[in-house]
Amino acid sequence: MLITIFAPNNVHLLEIAGGRDALFEANCKIANGQSYNVQLVTEDGFPAESASGVRFLPDAGIADTFGPSDTLIVAGSYGLPQTPSEPVQRWLREQARQSRRFGSICTGAFVLADTGLLSGRSVTTHWEYADRLAAKFPEIQVQADRIFVRDGPVFSSAGVAAAIDLTFSLIEEDHGRALALWVARRLVVFLKRPGGQSQFSAALTVQTGASGPFDRIQLHILEYPRADLGVSALAALVGLNPRTLTRLFHSALDTSPAAYVELTRVDIARGLLEDSRSPIKAIAHAAGFGSSATLRRAFLRRIGVTPAEYRSRFRTSGSGAGDQDGNDVPLS
Repeated sequence: MLITIFAPNNVHLLEIAGGRDALFEANCKIANGQSYNVQLVTEDGFPAESASGVRFLPDAGIADTFGPSDTLIVAGSYGLPQTPSEPVQRWLREQARQSRRFGSICTGAFVLADTGLLSGRSVTTHWEYADRLAAKFPEIQVQADRIFVRDGPVFSSAGVAAAIDLTFSLIEEDHGRALALWVARRLVVFLKRPGGQSQFSAALTVQTGASGPFDRIQLHILEYPRADLGVSALAALVGLNPRTLTRLFHSALDTSPAAYVELTRVDIARGLLEDSRSPIKAIAHAAGFGSSATLRRAFLRRIGVTPAEYRSRFRTSGSGAGDQDGNDVPLS
C-alpha cells in the first residue's frame, strides 16, 4: 500500500515521524505481502527544514511522485499554514481523486480545505485553530474536541502527536485491531486514548477572548476559586446588575457566568492534578468544588475523563508512574 505524506513548509516533524514510525512497526509484523510503502513529498522535493530546525530529505517533489497512492496524508505546519500554491492544489486534488482515502493531520486541514476537498465534510484540527477553520470555511463541519474524525474516505486528526492516533486507526482498518494494538504497545502509547482534545488545552480557550470588565472578573475567579462566584457576587464586583452581566458574558464569551466559573475551576484543578501529589478531595476543595464527586462530574462533563484518569496521563513524576487515586500527601 502506497502511503503519500505531503509536508508543507515549516512542518511539525512529529507529524511526519510519528506516523511513519507506526507504519514501520506495522511493516515489521506484517507477513502477507501487504506492507506499507511510504513516500514523503514536498512541493519542490529539495532538502527542507522542519519547524523545530531538524532538516529532512523528502522522497520526491510533486512533479516526481509515483502512484497512484492508496492513502494521501497532508501534514500540518507550525501555526497556520500558507495557502498552497496552485500547482500544489492541483496535485492534491488529483492525488485525492485517485486515492482510496485521504486526509489531514493538525493544521493540514487548512491546506486541504483550500483545495475544496473538505467541503461538506466533518473534520477536526488542532484545538487552538478549530474556530478559525470553521470561520474561514463555513462549508466544513468542524468537530473541535475530537482526536480524529472519519467521514467516508476523508479522515482528519487533531494536533501533532494525534498523527499517531490517526495512523493506528488506518492500520486497524487495513489489518485489524490485533496489529494496531501490537504497534501501540511497541510505541508505548494508547491505541485509542480516552477523552477529547479539551484535556490537552493548557488554558481555557474562552479566557483568551476576554477584555474590559471581564479582566477583573477573570482575575478574581482565578485568585479566589473558593469564594462565592455566583452571578450576583460577580456582578457586584464590577458594579453591574446580574442580568446585564449574564447578557455581557453571552455576548463576549458565548457562555454563561456559571459555565465560565466551572471551566476556570476545572482548569485550576487540572494544574493541581498535574503538578501535585495531593489527594483529589483536597484538590477539589482548593479549586472551589464542594466535593470530589462534584469535581468528578465536572471533569466528565467538560473533559471526558475522570480526575484520576487525567492525573494518570498528565502528572509529572520522577518515576513516570502516575498516581491512580491521588491519596498521597496534603495540598500545601
